[in-house]
Formats: sequence, C-alpha cells, structure tokens
Amino acid sequence: MEHWHAWIGDASIADAILDRLLARSHRLALKGQSLRTQPPGASNTTDSPETVR
Repeated sequence: MEHWHAWIGDASIADAILDRLLARSHRLALKGQSLRTQPPGASNTTDSPETVR
C-alpha cells in the first residue's frame, strides 16, 4: 500500500478506493511458521491421505 498513489496516478481516487476496500476489513496477526516455507510434500497435519476415509 505504500506505492498505492503512484499505481493509481491520482491521490484522491487512490484514497477513495482504499477507504472503500478497508472500511469493513479486519487485520489478522498470525503467529507461527508459514506453510509457504515448507518443502513440497510436507504437511503440518497429522492425517495422511492413507488414513482419511
């Protein structure tokens, strides 16, 4: 969002769009390791496809 005004080109329009997008938003602070950093095929769940019926 720091380059929002430059991307839109008009500060007033950029602010109006942001106001409408963020008016009812909630910010979530997540803790722990990202699932995106795990090697392919790794899972953080205890159920493997073989045990799920």
